[in-house]
Amino acid sequence: MEDEISHDLDIWERRILALLQEDASLSTAAIAEAVGLSASPCWRRIDRLERDGIIKRRVALVDRTKVGLKAQIFAQVKLNAHGRANLDEFSAAIREVPEVMECHVLMGSVDFMLRIVAADIESYERLFFEKLSNLPGVQEINSTVALSEIKSTTSLPIAG
Repeated sequence: MEDEISHDLDIWERRILALLQEDASLSTAAIAEAVGLSASPCWRRIDRLERDGIIKRRVALVDRTKVGLKAQIFAQVKLNAHGRANLDEFSAAIREVPEVMECHVLMGSVDFMLRIVAADIESYERLFFEKLSNLPGVQEINSTVALSEIKSTTSLPIAG
């Protein structure tokens, strides 16, 4: 059903989404003017996009380095056989680790890919030994430290 909804987006809804991805604080009037609609039809489209779950929520994007989170780490997690049988247990536990920004289930030689932020490498080391390596079913964790960030965006390429 989600695929049906995404294919039903008209040009105005795609433009609205593109604008909101760049600046969610824009008023309905400003969005309407930018996309070429009057305020009421624009508001109705935004309301429908929110009700349909296409717009999940509106948030402020914080620069992690400016709040002291200088290290970004990508960790590949492999579960043991018992752990694979209890993916829900690992999934619930990883959701409780605030430093884990993203967690993806993978196909292949590892089970999960994590994107983690920390103040520095020493902070990550503590997180690794005190929390991550003790999560249910963890057999192996391979960590890769990002040296710099070339591109980071939250905007999906949906503009019409």
